[in-house]
Amino acid sequence: MIYKRGKHWHMDDMVSGVRYREALNTTDRREALTLEKKRVGEIQQGKAASKSGREFARKPFRDAARLYLEERKPHVSERTVQFEKERLVPLEKFFGEGSLLRVKAENITAYQKARLAAGISGRTVNMETGVLRRLLRRAKVWNTVAEDVKTFPERTRTVGKVLTAEQKKLLFETAASKADWLVAYCAGVLAVSTTCRKVELRHLCWQNVDLFNRSINVQRSKRESGRRMIPLNGDALAAFVRLRERAEAEGASAPEHYVFPACEHNHIDPTRPQKTWRTAWRSLTCSAGLKGFRFHDLRHQAVTELAESGASDATIMAVAGHLSRQMMEHYSHVRMVAKRSALEKLECGLMVAPQATHGKPPQAVADAVR
Repeated sequence: MIYKRGKHWHMDDMVSGVRYREALNTTDRREALTLEKKRVGEIQQGKAASKSGREFARKPFRDAARLYLEERKPHVSERTVQFEKERLVPLEKFFGEGSLLRVKAENITAYQKARLAAGISGRTVNMETGVLRRLLRRAKVWNTVAEDVKTFPERTRTVGKVLTAEQKKLLFETAASKADWLVAYCAGVLAVSTTCRKVELRHLCWQNVDLFNRSINVQRSKRESGRRMIPLNGDALAAFVRLRERAEAEGASAPEHYVFPACEHNHIDPTRPQKTWRTAWRSLTCSAGLKGFRFHDLRHQAVTELAESGASDATIMAVAGHLSRQMMEHYSHVRMVAKRSALEKLECGLMVAPQATHGKPPQAVADAVR
């Protein structure tokens, strides 16, 4: 629509969910209608952005990314902001100080190919491209490249691995064999004993751990349902005691200090959480002959063992912080041994053996014996 302010006409239109209020710089109504139609067409084709969009698009990539995150904070969860911040790191390295206006479809394709060549999965590359898409939409320049940017097929794989009792014992005996693996060892024990995700363990502070009442209060998680109280079994309690001894020896046991503090060049900073224990985890799993067993698989392991132990769905969902039964089943892999054992309990000799014909067993039975 157009409206008049003083002697000049202005436009006020919604295009693709974005409101555009701009001066048309004319006093003639017919000309204003023509200019409005032309302007809307330009916006739809991505050939001309609004004034605010043009200013944003001219900013260096790094500055635009930081402003984008600041604008997102009031409207999305803390976890979403953190997720997008992590995805933007490789994007900033690739696109550097160039403005968003210089980002072309061929540049995005080159970025995607470079990431795939570096061994990054198609799913991760697609998530990074998704953040870039939202950033370019904020600059009102996405439409100029949208048709030429493609996503990659995401590799399907088993949801997670579950170890046998023997493999599980071997894994943790191996983890306990080297002092350099202490952090990964304790983190692994906690994950398989509490169902905690890596992000939940990394952001635990000592004020969230109650050793006296044997429980932890998870405050940082993948989603809101992940915030929960979890009781500690003997293994988890022993792991926290070992970590507490380490923290006290390093002077990092204040309530606000992280249970898994950042450590760089043998210097511990308890005010920041540890980024990862990936290197140690990969090393110890290889030593245990379990190459490819992910740290996140320990969460699958815990949920599976809870299901096999006969715990109710409600209990498992409360402990693991799942939203629904469907999500719980996504993680639960009740093993064949447990399934066979459960079904054997139903056995009570219902099938009566048929009478033999002339002393010979029936053909089906003979075939089965063979």
